[in-house]
Amino acid sequence: MRINTNHNGRSGVREVRRRTSHLSAAGAFVNIYYLKLDVLVMMKSRCLLLSLGLIVFVAVSIGAVSASILVPPEDTERALTVTDDTGETVTIRGIPQRIVSLAPSNTEILFALGLEDRIVGVTDYCDYPPAAAGIQKIGGYKTISVEKVLAADPDLILGAPGSSEDVVGRLRDLGMTVLSLDPETIDDVLQDIELLGRVTGQEEQASVCVESLQLRINAVTEKMSILAEKPSVVHVVWHDPIWISGSGTFQDEVIAMAGGANAFGSVDEWGIISLEEFIVADPDYILVSSGTGMTEEEGHDVIKDYFMSEPRMQGLKSVRDGHIYVIDTDVISRGGPRIVDALEEVATILHPDLFGVAPREAASATSSPGFGVIPLISALLVLFLLRVRR
Repeated sequence: MRINTNHNGRSGVREVRRRTSHLSAAGAFVNIYYLKLDVLVMMKSRCLLLSLGLIVFVAVSIGAVSASILVPPEDTERALTVTDDTGETVTIRGIPQRIVSLAPSNTEILFALGLEDRIVGVTDYCDYPPAAAGIQKIGGYKTISVEKVLAADPDLILGAPGSSEDVVGRLRDLGMTVLSLDPETIDDVLQDIELLGRVTGQEEQASVCVESLQLRINAVTEKMSILAEKPSVVHVVWHDPIWISGSGTFQDEVIAMAGGANAFGSVDEWGIISLEEFIVADPDYILVSSGTGMTEEEGHDVIKDYFMSEPRMQGLKSVRDGHIYVIDTDVISRGGPRIVDALEEVATILHPDLFGVAPREAASATSSPGFGVIPLISALLVLFLLRVRR
């Protein structure tokens, strides 16, 4: 019994050892498995981190490249000397990054060149494009705040003749760089766009903009070359007294390029004419200004309504035929890219057949009896706004 017991004991021990050895082998296998799994997880984590790092690096690199394209780095060694529209010699050092505009036309050119992010100040009348409304205001045409201009810390100020000469002089005396733009013709507008492109380091954008505008101009003028006769046209700035656009104005040039003849081309720039002179001229088309101070709260265009409701005007060809058209005064008066919009608009009004469009709907008379007497001061204000909008 003892032997059996001893034998059975040894057998039990061997069985225990065999099973233990199997368990140890399994444990080792499990340990190796998990070790390999840990290694795989670690490798995947490292790959993931490397991938994320690569993505971040590429994104930052692209952002840096994009930023360098949108806003050229300031080149402090660059010194460009140019002559502005007033004959002033101006030296621009570096590439301007903070620009203040003292005229709506200047602001529109800046936006056309993609420079809106560099504009740090505009006038109260800089209302186009709509994004201009969100830029810091530095005052009106004759009420420019030198303090606000200086607070904007500009490295370039774009002036205009409508701005106070005293203010421009003070800014120059304070060491500010002021470049004044004063285009008198559509060609001048294109040249000023190119000039501003050079000054701001946006030559390529300016070249593309000018080329596009020139193509649109040519598309209009080429059609007008076949005309045998040109209709007489008058552009009315105000109606009481009757204030019209004569020679030497954007309006006169637009009318001529659009295939019309200014009925009052003998008048120098803007002038007042009598009711009798207007009736004698009897223009084929009447273009009336619309915009700031020229539209009632109800939405009526007061100048157009005057011609449609004034009894003494009812015998005019333009009134009988409904050839009275409202033109946005900002578009046809400002020396910026939108002057070409005005050219296209007037051309399609005068010669819709050449552009394959239907004639505009004839203007209808309003039921209102009139608007009474408008003080002369109102007309003077309108003329002032018209001049400074350029």
